[in-house]
Amino acid sequence: MGFGEAVRLFFKNYTNFQGRSRRAEYWWPMLMYVIVYVAFLIISGIGSAMGDLGVILIAIAGLAYVVFGIAIIVPMFAVTFRRLHDTDKSAWWMLISFIPLVGGIVLLIFTVMEGTKGTNKYGPDPKGGSAVEAF
Repeated sequence: MGFGEAVRLFFKNYTNFQGRSRRAEYWWPMLMYVIVYVAFLIISGIGSAMGDLGVILIAIAGLAYVVFGIAIIVPMFAVTFRRLHDTDKSAWWMLISFIPLVGGIVLLIFTVMEGTKGTNKYGPDPKGGSAVEAF
């Protein structure tokens, strides 16, 4: 799965909290988020170098970033839920992220792990394999 397909699925499954998502379906949209964030930082940096006129640019970029953040918060939760389901973990594991440092590391490990092969209690394998097939 490539970048474009993963981002398309990310927005297509905007409110789908059921089923499973592959690692690519989780990490490509995360890369998209980082790229957009860096772009807004660059625009803000250019705005700060422009002086008084740049304040308007910074305000517009900041507002656009807030709108973008609000627009992707639901699909971010949805894809994280599905990613945890792929590793046979309950979505309740997201609550561990409230534990400073340790929680984020544990959640990172869960999202990097390969999903369970074959069908699990959250649905069929998104890669289409079965538990007896070798990768």
